[in-house]
Amino acid sequence: MKAVILPRTLFPRQLLLVLLASAVAIPTLAQQGQSSGAPVDRSSSQGWTVADPQSTPPATVEQQPSPTPSLSPSSNAPKDREGFWGRVNPFARKKWVNNRVDPLKGRLNELDEVNARNGRDIQDVDRRAQAGISLAQSRADAANQLASNAGSQAQNADITAQGASGHVDRLNTTVNGLDQYHQATEVEIAFHGGQPVLRPAARKQLDDFAANLAGRKGYIVEVEGYSPQAGISGIQSSRRLTEAVNRYLVVEHEIPVYRLRSVALGNAPVTGLDSDSDETKPVKVSCVRIRLMENSLAAREAASLSDAATSTGAERP
Repeated sequence: MKAVILPRTLFPRQLLLVLLASAVAIPTLAQQGQSSGAPVDRSSSQGWTVADPQSTPPATVEQQPSPTPSLSPSSNAPKDREGFWGRVNPFARKKWVNNRVDPLKGRLNELDEVNARNGRDIQDVDRRAQAGISLAQSRADAANQLASNAGSQAQNADITAQGASGHVDRLNTTVNGLDQYHQATEVEIAFHGGQPVLRPAARKQLDDFAANLAGRKGYIVEVEGYSPQAGISGIQSSRRLTEAVNRYLVVEHEIPVYRLRSVALGNAPVTGLDSDSDETKPVKVSCVRIRLMENSLAAREAASLSDAATSTGAERP
């Protein structure tokens, strides 16, 4: 009676152990079968069965490699489902995970390299652009400096040209005035009895006249001799008078001979010494008229002497 009852009590326990072992073993066997390359036939109503490798062509034959890699995980990951658990397999091994993660890591590394290369290219372009801008700026600054220097030189040349033009104008004025003389002073020396003898009063007049010639340039001295005698005797007498005056100026005051212009006029009528009119009158006594004639050089020298005297007087307290 006991032998019959014991199997009936142990059968449910054994059945429970068999079911539990089957639940653990079936996923493991399915994963091993998929990793070995054997496709799984899910059409069978008996559960999971392994298809014949000879009857099913390999996946490498059916799928041609894509010429261009894609970033989508579905292009690199296997197309089959992961056994009994679908896409989530709690019993997946490290090798299976690496097979699906490594392609993504490779693509990410390629993208990092591309980004780094692009960054380096951008930096190189920016560096060359900055160098070109700096070179262009330096050349522009040099051109501006050259233009400024050229402007300064042109201004200086214009000032020099204006100064030279003014100097040329002054020289032309001076040259044109060299043969144009005007009277500065006039002195009349009287001789008693027509004798060519200089009295003290006549010497004093000649000394004062010669003192006025000191430091002058561009002048001549006109010496005209007159005599009341008519004819050749009057001319000879007036010549002796002019020679006496010229001799005294040259010997006593060292006036250059080339500045003396003398002529014997005899009894030619003369104008009044202190008269502004051109009315002439006959000569009554023997005399010599001396005129100081100066041109533009003398006038310029006189102006410079006047300016020097004015500045010297202004400096004095």
